[in-house]
Amino acid sequence: MTRVLVTGAAGYIGSHACKALAHAGFEPIGIDNLSRAGRTAIPGGPLIVADIGHRALLDDVLRTYRPVAAMHFAAYAYVGESVLQPTIYYRNNVVGSLTLLEALISASIDKIVFSSTCATYGIPLEVPIAEDHPQSPINPYGSSKLMIERMLRDFDAAHGVRHVALRYFNAAGADPENELGECHDPETHAVPLAIEAALGRRPAFEIFGSDYHTADGTAIRDYIHVTDLVDAHVRALRYLVDGGRSLALNLGTGQGHSVRQLLDAVTRITGATIPVLLAPRRAGDPPVLVANPQRARAVLGWRAERDLSEILRTAVAWHRCLPDQSSRVASGGTT
Repeated sequence: MTRVLVTGAAGYIGSHACKALAHAGFEPIGIDNLSRAGRTAIPGGPLIVADIGHRALLDDVLRTYRPVAAMHFAAYAYVGESVLQPTIYYRNNVVGSLTLLEALISASIDKIVFSSTCATYGIPLEVPIAEDHPQSPINPYGSSKLMIERMLRDFDAAHGVRHVALRYFNAAGADPENELGECHDPETHAVPLAIEAALGRRPAFEIFGSDYHTADGTAIRDYIHVTDLVDAHVRALRYLVDGGRSLALNLGTGQGHSVRQLLDAVTRITGATIPVLLAPRRAGDPPVLVANPQRARAVLGWRAERDLSEILRTAVAWHRCLPDQSSRVASGGTT
């Protein structure tokens, strides 16, 4: 079975990617330091508890398992935290990625699928956002991901390490089989926060900014189901295995929803009233982020199949299981 190294494998998206890889006939070799993840196992393969910043450990893993490629999810991923603590974002995200790339070159592994972000674009000059939009991040999280994209381009030119950088918009939802889901600590993502408020597990939902220049004054985001997201990763891996050149692709639906529209949809699905508190805008939050996903469709034959209602239906089902099945929690990006 063809093996793929998956960094950040115990996290929200990494664990879903491991399941998708296993279903596609690959064996995921997971690595995670569990600093921000609640899982101690991953679907389809082993989980090595280690930090990608430890070069000798990485070298040993690569020698032992001999993967053909890497999927790189390991990162801290909280915008607000990055504004307050930029040091840990540059050290963990950028330096960790540099260590990984050096280890891949040493092991003669020349293919990597990278978990990037629409935060590299900053405040959009036009919407929807295409891949050739200028990249001007407005927070250290986005800046750290842009630095990694630039490293990938340089390592391709110098060492022939080909990559696909997948720029996510807002990943949400849960595994349709209800085995994996999203639950961070602390929780900062809109979908789980709205669901927790609807289920009475937090007192209210805070809207950060109600004075944006949008139809209802709240920020607009492009929500993409995590299952669609990881399908694109498997397709990107196959693209590289087949000899595809390095490139960056947006992953989104092409349709935006405001925070108030999100809350209305959660109310419809749960039947619960969501208490709302209005709060000031958060530093580093653009008013509108919506993808132009046409290049991913053209290159990978990929498109997002699940709409916001399906995202919320699977997420609500997952969160309703959490009190009795908390051991199945998967959290955000980790090293």
